[in-house]
Amino acid sequence: MIPRFFCPFPLHPGATVELAAEAAHHALKVLRVGAGDTAILFDGRGGQWRATLNPAGKALRATLIEFNDTECEPPLVLTLVQALPASDKMDFVVQKAVELGVAHIQPVAAKRSVVRLSAERAERRVEHWRNIAIAACEQSGRNRIPAVAPILDLPQYLGMAARENGLRFICAPGASGSLRDVAAPDAPISLLVGPEGGFEESELLAAHAAGFHAIRLGPRVLRTETAGPGAVAAMMALWGDW
Repeated sequence: MIPRFFCPFPLHPGATVELAAEAAHHALKVLRVGAGDTAILFDGRGGQWRATLNPAGKALRATLIEFNDTECEPPLVLTLVQALPASDKMDFVVQKAVELGVAHIQPVAAKRSVVRLSAERAERRVEHWRNIAIAACEQSGRNRIPAVAPILDLPQYLGMAARENGLRFICAPGASGSLRDVAAPDAPISLLVGPEGGFEESELLAAHAAGFHAIRLGPRVLRTETAGPGAVAAMMALWGDW
């Protein structure tokens, strides 16, 4: 498989660019690329470039050869709103959600969220998740990086969501509705997933007031890190490009 690398700056025909230090280290030490090898570069604006690699010590330069406007974004515009889980489970959620095709990821802090972050730590964590999203795009072939938004308190997010257009779903074990009851949407979708222990009743009521429809994901109770990617996969199978 030809290696793929994200460049955080605009790419132009015929340019020679130097890959970021971390990408260069991975390419040289793990992938063992050599002079003249081929790679794919993308800058997140759509499409991708075929490039020739040229190691220079610890640095790795790439000369752009040919642009390909290929895209693999699904027609379904889906935002995953994930209540903060414990430990590094959010890393898994971000990685799999990006691979599956979400357009946006919005972390929220719910009442039962175990993780509580200071402003500085929250910024570092979001930047970490953005890097995971980039790596997932490199692996999966996506040429547009899904946005990972700053962490919001759940009430703050619900106040914003109530003013937006589109369909809104909240995962709620025991709900009467399911995704199969929903007609193929022609608008963006927001999917809200709770933390370990689920949402409190007051949060479910607030989500309902903000226009969220409760759905169940089968007869089993899923872990928080399973529910989001599982629901995204189901939506992509029903209404996306699967």
